[in-house]
Amino acid sequence: MNRKDVLLVDGYNVIGAWPSLQRLRDEELEDARDALLDLLADYQGFTGMMVYVIFDAHQVPGHGAKFKQHSLQVVYTKEKETADECIERLVAELTVRGRDIYVATSDLTEQHVAFGKGALRVSARELLVDVEQKRKLIQATIRESEERPRKRNTVDGTLPLDVRAQLEQWRRGKM
Repeated sequence: MNRKDVLLVDGYNVIGAWPSLQRLRDEELEDARDALLDLLADYQGFTGMMVYVIFDAHQVPGHGAKFKQHSLQVVYTKEKETADECIERLVAELTVRGRDIYVATSDLTEQHVAFGKGALRVSARELLVDVEQKRKLIQATIRESEERPRKRNTVDGTLPLDVRAQLEQWRRGKM
């Protein structure tokens, strides 16, 4: 059983709380959703957490949808189900001994309910700060690896001389 920590993100709540995503949302909601998913995919890759992004579709007819995007679990709620209700259900489903579940939302009521079910609260602002810090670390790591001189990683340097000689004879077809 995989006991990775889990981050449940109230998608529209976070979009409304992050200034850069607010601006995108005001122009095109889909662009804001895609930008959020891109940021959280990098965050997930860096932290190793399982990240679920829940979008409220309770006023849209249908059965809801679940799919993976960038290895994120993206959930659109069912008709008559709010993101808050979906998050509460996921907290109960994903709770396993030794696993921390974090709920990212600035909705105080939802924070209290999630906390009551055993999840840890993260405000949208706290998540933004953490995502930005992780992005800086990723960029610094990339920069550092680009500045390091490239060293060839060859097997030749680690093999004993007699084994290298044997392989060279095979390469030349002398065996």
